[in-house]
Formats: sequence, C-alpha cells, structure tokens
Amino acid sequence: MSATTIDAPLARDTRPGYARLIRIELRKMYDTRAGFWLLVTAVLLAGLAAALTILTGSDTGRNFSNAMDNSTQAINFLVPVVGILLVTSEWSQRTAQVTFTLVPRRERVLVAKVGAAVLLALAAFVVTIALSAVFTAIGGKESIDTGQGAWEIGGDVLLQIALFNVISMLIGVGLGAAILLSAPAIVAAFVLPVGVSLICELISSLDDVANWIGQGEALSPLSDHALSGTEWGRVVTATLLWAALPLAVGLWRFVKSEVR
Repeated sequence: MSATTIDAPLARDTRPGYARLIRIELRKMYDTRAGFWLLVTAVLLAGLAAALTILTGSDTGRNFSNAMDNSTQAINFLVPVVGILLVTSEWSQRTAQVTFTLVPRRERVLVAKVGAAVLLALAAFVVTIALSAVFTAIGGKESIDTGQGAWEIGGDVLLQIALFNVISMLIGVGLGAAILLSAPAIVAAFVLPVGVSLICELISSLDDVANWIGQGEALSPLSDHALSGTEWGRVVTATLLWAALPLAVGLWRFVKSEVR
C-alpha cells in the first residue's frame, strides 16, 4: 500500500498583513464611545458649516466651493483628535501589551495606524463633498458679480482639499505618537498652532515666518483656491514641521517606549 501525501501548508503562525492590520485600526477609530461621538460631532459640525454657508451667506458666497471650504475647515477641527486617540489609546487603555504581543514589530503597528488614519481622512473628504452638494442643491446661487456658477469648483482645489484632510490627520497621529498621552497630545494639537501664530504676530520681524510655519496660515489656503508655487512651498514647510517631524519622533518613541 502506498502512502498518500497531502500537499497542504503546515499549520503555523504567520504575521498578519498590512491590510488586516489597517482594518483592525480602522475599527478602533469608531468602536469606542469617544471615537464614535467625535466622528459624529465632526460630521454634524461640517454639515452645520455647509448649511450656514449656503442658507445664510451672501449671494456671492452661496456656492459649492465655499461650502466645501468651510465644511473642510470644520471637520478638520475634530477628526485629527481621532488620530491622536488611535495612537495614545494603546497606552491610556493599556492595550499596548496585547497589541505588541500579537504584532511584535511595533513599527508595523504604527504604519497600520497611519494607513487607517489616511483612509479616514479620505472618508471625511467624501463626507464634506456629500454635505456640501446637498446644501448647494437646496440653496446654492450663481454669483451675478463674478459669473461663478453655484457648482463651479476646480479639480485642483478638490485634490488640495483631500490633501488638506490627510495632512491634518497625519498631524494628529504624529502628535499622538510623539507624546503617547491623550490629554497632553490633544492640548498640544490645539494650543501649539495658536501659540506659534501668536508669537509670530507679536514679534513684527516674524510676520512673514508665520506664513511658512503656521498651520492655519500655510495649510488653510489648500481648501480655498488653487495654490501658487510660493504657497505650495509653505505647505511643504508646514507639513514637514507639523506632521513629518512629530511622526519621526513618534516612531522612535513608539518603538522604544516601555510597555507596562
């Protein structure tokens, strides 16, 4: 009797792929009361901004472009906080030990968190488009002074808005990874940009510097109009300072910090 061979893979542990890790991190974003209500509030705030722009604004401003601008600014006020909590919750909720036991290479966990954050930022972009479109359909008006149609918006501006959402989210994830504590990271996310802008305003010699390193000054134009070359330089500078640098520090801290 001849032996029968079975060409089947041996049962053994294999590390989860990035797609699976990103799905897990996405679920962490909305599967807690804090994350869920932050997202709901962000959507409501974006809807309110779009509604006020279209229903109560001047006739020249009641268009899809302005609704997108204002709703984007509104949603980016809260959504990055979800990115902060995605990172800091591993320490504040004491889940880091379980997470790093299942995925020993910590940098893979952080990469998955960044990937999930980017996907959420793009989802927020889709939400702002939908909300702005709904209210523009209800009360949008063509500008008589400029001849701009109620639905007129450049494709480059839409891409810039998507980029604005991603950068804002990466700033939140970077601060969360660099600080690793929820409350200080959230405070830093709101206080540091205001502090930098205030210092630049008080010191006259730093007036122009604010346009290059201030979050609001450098990044907000992304949702308003097609940027010039100089404005793109400001976006790159501010992104390196507020997103890339905290992410680099955060990667080191995420990998090296002791888990208790």
